[in-house]
Amino acid sequence: MKPYLEHLSPPPDASWSLLNRRLDDAIPFEWHHHPEFELTLTLNSRGQRFIGDHVGDYGHGDLVLVGPNLPHTWASREKVDPADPHVALVLWFRREWIEGLIGGSVELRPIGRLVGRAATGLAFDSRLGQALAADFEAIFARSPSGRFLSLIDILLRIADADDGRPLSATVPRHVEGDRIRLDRVLQHLHRHYHRQVSIEELAKVAALSPSGLHRMFRKHTQANVSDYLIGLRIGEACSRLSGTDQPIQHIAAEVGYASLANFNRQFRRLRGMSPRQYRSSFSR
Repeated sequence: MKPYLEHLSPPPDASWSLLNRRLDDAIPFEWHHHPEFELTLTLNSRGQRFIGDHVGDYGHGDLVLVGPNLPHTWASREKVDPADPHVALVLWFRREWIEGLIGGSVELRPIGRLVGRAATGLAFDSRLGQALAADFEAIFARSPSGRFLSLIDILLRIADADDGRPLSATVPRHVEGDRIRLDRVLQHLHRHYHRQVSIEELAKVAALSPSGLHRMFRKHTQANVSDYLIGLRIGEACSRLSGTDQPIQHIAAEVGYASLANFNRQFRRLRGMSPRQYRSSFSR
């Protein structure tokens, strides 16, 4: 897995970032978060998306707005057209930047209402995503000023056309003073989730007492360390089940479960099905 916190830098001639991602094999499970809003349009792909505590299917034209610091990833199952790649067109922008634009422009208030609801993640009708596909594709060929105007136009069209369906029941709470400590802890968990990680070890990483670590972690993730660690392990298991032919018992051991029975129990609790059933759902 990649580091949990993703650092994004806009190009020197722009105030926001974008990515045209085309993958022949698959969209991999890469669980991460960042302080920017993320608007993603996924084309020619089917699979599952993971946004906060939401797990759901996606298809061609999947259009999602993810709020700041909300963990997320997509994991593909198949292409719609096997001859073409999976496509993810991604636009990132910071809260202070978009709020600065909105604050000085009455015309942009619909965008303000849109991003104000994005903390949980918002999924829009796939027909809207398909209707905007040409605009997303064209934005990459435009000048910096042209890209800026295209982004505003896309956001206004989304705000006018569809309220969006909230996705995650839990929302990350961002407090700047704890963010560096929390990111150190999350990165440590991400690197070592496959082994036993003690509260004392994490407290040392955070430079806090064990009780202080517990309070900070629950405050910002709405989960305790144990439940969060289980989520990381099961998330990695989902990636391996959907993208490899590894035996289930081998996957269980690789993500930190010495007991296959315990792995099966935790997997069913979080995903509502057995690992074998989950893998079967990705079969062509």
